[in-house]
Amino acid sequence: MQRIPISRRLFRWLGAGLAATLLAATPAGAQLTIEIVGGAGTAIPIAVVPFESEPASGMSSIIGADLARSGLFRVVDDAGISPRPYRGEDVRSADFRARGADAVVVGGTRPLADGRVEVRFALVDAVKQVQLAGVSYVVTPAQLRATAHKIADVIYEKLTGDMGVFSTRIAYITKQGTRYELIVADADGANPQSVAASNEPLLSPSWSPDGTRLAYVSFESKKPVVYVQSLATGQRQAIANFRGSNSAPAWSPDGRRLVVTLSKEGGSQLFLINADGSGLTRLVTSPGIDTEANFSPDGQSILFASDRGGTPQIYRFTLLSRAIERLTFDGSYNVSPRAMPDGRGFVFVRREGGRFMIATHDYATRQEQVLTQGPLDESPSVAPNSKLVIYAAQQGGRGILAAVSSDGRVKTRLVSPAADVREPAWGPLPR
Repeated sequence: MQRIPISRRLFRWLGAGLAATLLAATPAGAQLTIEIVGGAGTAIPIAVVPFESEPASGMSSIIGADLARSGLFRVVDDAGISPRPYRGEDVRSADFRARGADAVVVGGTRPLADGRVEVRFALVDAVKQVQLAGVSYVVTPAQLRATAHKIADVIYEKLTGDMGVFSTRIAYITKQGTRYELIVADADGANPQSVAASNEPLLSPSWSPDGTRLAYVSFESKKPVVYVQSLATGQRQAIANFRGSNSAPAWSPDGRRLVVTLSKEGGSQLFLINADGSGLTRLVTSPGIDTEANFSPDGQSILFASDRGGTPQIYRFTLLSRAIERLTFDGSYNVSPRAMPDGRGFVFVRREGGRFMIATHDYATRQEQVLTQGPLDESPSVAPNSKLVIYAAQQGGRGILAAVSSDGRVKTRLVSPAADVREPAWGPLPR
């Protein structure tokens, strides 16, 4: 029987170690650099005019970069248009149509007496010559970058009909020498903050549904232990530290429980545990390895990988009926299922011809689509709008993060200049 190489990615990262040091969100090293390597066949041409009196950080540049990174927009150069418009009513659509822009973003900032800043923007349809959105915010100077992401989200939703995810965050693991760090950053790789660090491996970060906590696995005790840590305070608790291996945490949609993989009773089996470490309950009994579990968006079922049928495949366990259904049949190696937030299917890792690739499975049609070409693509995590999948890949002999749209057309790479990067987890929408 072919066993699931649960620690395949771990063995590539092993290093001598010391105990972990909690850093409680101290600044991390250089941020990820994003490279667009493939876009949608038809991108919306949009002009993002530099905002009136915008700070040196350049809110308009952040908005334009967000939209371009999605692969669904092509930012049009507005140089030479004079005078530059800063309000929706000042946009002369003919000027922008002459440059090929279908939409125009304008705005400005104004300092207030209390130290805060008023930010306003407008989105104009240059084809129909109508204003599609006009919003103002009052924020602190420290919130200007986050506000730019929020504006990009509004624009994305107005022009595509889908929610934007530029205001979300990602978590990932870096390895530099013998040092591992758990990093949290904005979705564009900016503002990286170190949450935990160790000279022993860190694995499997998982966001709580409200975005305030991370579950992860640390080997600082010379064995895998599952921790839950507050991002606000840095305080953490070992919630699964049983005999044997404790791994692969994933939150329930209500944030009250996690599903984990434990070997305390022999083999690798699935258990439910409360977020405070109480109430441990075994879910299923199997002679094989059951692992990498992940809740459905409605919380009524759990996806997991198992070799109970002879080869690693993906199964669904329904909590109420306790029924187990095999979902993948094509190929002899399918693992790492991650439910799509829209409930329509899941993403997973498929091995074909020695190459590990990211694929999707549609529940309604049972159709599967391979999105990437490998050779070592793993650890997929889905954006809250189900439109993008972030995953770990390799480039130049070291680990990077990459993202692909759920239809396979848009591709980006997120590269660290100095470290291996692995184990990405896309955070929830901000509340």
